[in-house]
Amino acid sequence: MYRSHNNGALRLEHVGQEIQLSGWVQKVRDKGFMVWVDLRDRYGITQLIFDGERTDVNLVESARSLGREFVIQITGKVIEREAKNNQMATGDIEILVSDLIILNKSKTPPFTIEDETDGGDELRMKYRYLDIRRNPVRENLIFRSKVTMEVRNYLAMEGFIDVETPYLIKSTPEGARDFVVPSRMNQGQFYALPQSPQTFKQLLMVGGLDKYFQIVKCFRDEDLRADRQPEFTQIDCEMAFVEQEDILNTFEGLVRHLLKEVKGVDINEFPRMTYKEALKTYGNDKPDIRFGMKFGELDDLAKGKGFGVFDAQELVVGIAVPGCSEYSRKQLDKLVDFVKKPQIGANGLIWVKYNEDGSFKSSVDKFFNQDQLKGWADRLNAEKGDLLLVMAGAEHKTRTQLSALRMEMAEVLGLRKPDEFAPLWVVDFPLLEWDEETQRYHAMHHPFTSPKPEDMNLLESEPGRVRANAYDMVLNGNEIGGGSIRIFDKETQSRMFDLLGFSKEQAKDQFGFLMNAFEYGAPPHGGLAFGLDRLVAIMGGQETIRDFIAFPKNNSGRDVMIDAPSRIDEAQLKELHLITDV
Repeated sequence: MYRSHNNGALRLEHVGQEIQLSGWVQKVRDKGFMVWVDLRDRYGITQLIFDGERTDVNLVESARSLGREFVIQITGKVIEREAKNNQMATGDIEILVSDLIILNKSKTPPFTIEDETDGGDELRMKYRYLDIRRNPVRENLIFRSKVTMEVRNYLAMEGFIDVETPYLIKSTPEGARDFVVPSRMNQGQFYALPQSPQTFKQLLMVGGLDKYFQIVKCFRDEDLRADRQPEFTQIDCEMAFVEQEDILNTFEGLVRHLLKEVKGVDINEFPRMTYKEALKTYGNDKPDIRFGMKFGELDDLAKGKGFGVFDAQELVVGIAVPGCSEYSRKQLDKLVDFVKKPQIGANGLIWVKYNEDGSFKSSVDKFFNQDQLKGWADRLNAEKGDLLLVMAGAEHKTRTQLSALRMEMAEVLGLRKPDEFAPLWVVDFPLLEWDEETQRYHAMHHPFTSPKPEDMNLLESEPGRVRANAYDMVLNGNEIGGGSIRIFDKETQSRMFDLLGFSKEQAKDQFGFLMNAFEYGAPPHGGLAFGLDRLVAIMGGQETIRDFIAFPKNNSGRDVMIDAPSRIDEAQLKELHLITDV
């Protein structure tokens, strides 16, 4: 037996017991007459004491030879500590060691295995198996496990069936780039790794399974950033004989269950907001509603007053930042520099201080009087002591820029509290969006999304005005899930492919299997997929998903630990028909 207890289990009630422990050496403290060793495993740390007066003196010498991360097994007696440590769960006791076995030695780790480590991101990813020994990483992975267990529990109780769908599928032209896999048995042909199990879960509804879910790996060959990975995990779900309201209620229930069971947080209200309202009020379709600073349009109040910067622009819009009227010129200049950064791309920023005495001081005092600035403040629902920030330009671009500024101010003011959760549904997305470069429509979500029933008559005459029967769940300013009611009849699906620029031959070649299935009694159906990585990160109080993935890729899509992707042998390339003999 390697251990009778784990390293987080022993307490005062175990004093006098003979026990066995195993784990990694966290720290060795040699005081000459005795040696203390902190022994660590997943469950905690226990202090060991090697004392030549009370045990074999040779044990003390053996303890002195121990290095960090040695794997050891000990036998000993639980004794009460004289100097207790209330920072440790096991801080009331220590183990007087009577036997020591070194199970495996360790090289000196390239960084310290501590909560606060001296290792950079790339180094820790290269030695991820060591990084996982650190409390923050280990706790993140345990937290992820708790979330997935609760997902399974909830969906099973709701009657969902867990079904695995294929990983080797057919490449499709919509969405992000596919990862492709050459077929040795079928020369010149390729599989694709799934970007989602979309068509398969629809076929399961045709098959009559009624409620399906899967916690599934998906793959997208796209540009990466902190919240993206080339492979990611979805909680993928589909239901038959449902309308949008059924979907929203079911998965609102799932998130409410997760927040309650995992975080101990009760959420009663999931507000609903249309896509248009989200853009108009917050400048993006995934607003963070933990705080205010709603947009106010100032066109009628700011244009035509002789200030050419406003008069020449499509939109003048602003926000009121609470309690910042005392900002110094240096602080204001810093905000101007922020919006001028290339990733924001604004030309400038107008500021107005709404002073505590009710007066106004602004960067446009030459053009606007106190009464006019008061009108701005009223439009933005500002109060005395607030700072008004105003931007002008092309409508969509300016809203996006002001949205970035709003989030920056919330970060500066500490309004994005990680332990506060504010979910909402965003609904009524456009079904299609026009792409100037290709001069054709693209699906806002995917080609299988159903139009709103009341907009079906616009498909032929004004397709750009058609709203999708689609919905996104947003949590703390992040899209954590999205879905739609699907098209389930061949005629409408065929018309959708026409609008997206597919020829009849292309549609048949890519999706003929789905169109055929629709001719055999396909039920009305819809679903939703959550991004598990992002959901777990936000519930864990962070927004970077990499910290909640056991073996993540870096920002270049590389696994620096195993050095992948990598070249493969020429003989293997020939066998896959990717190169030929000259």
